Amino acid sequence: MSDTLIVYTHPECNYSDALKTELIDSGVEFEEIDLAIHPEKWQELEKFTGGDRITPVSVEGDSITVGFHGVG
Repeated sequence: MSDTLIVYTHPECNYSDALKTELIDSGVEFEEIDLAIHPEKWQELEKFTGGDRITPVSVEGDSITVGFHGVG
C-alpha cells in the first residue's frame, strides 16, 4: 500500500469538505477519491469501514482514519 494520503470523499458530506480544507490549508498533499465520480470505489471504502458508507475516510500506509476529528 502506498504512503500517499488518500482521502475518500463525497460532495454531499460537509465533513469531507472540512477535511479537504484543513489538509489544503496545512499544505498536506493528498489524492482525493470522490465517490460521486467513482462509485465503483464504495466497495474499496467499505473494506476500511467495516461495511459502512461513511465519508471522509483517510488512508495513509497502514493508517486508516474514518470521519473528521471523530465525526463523520
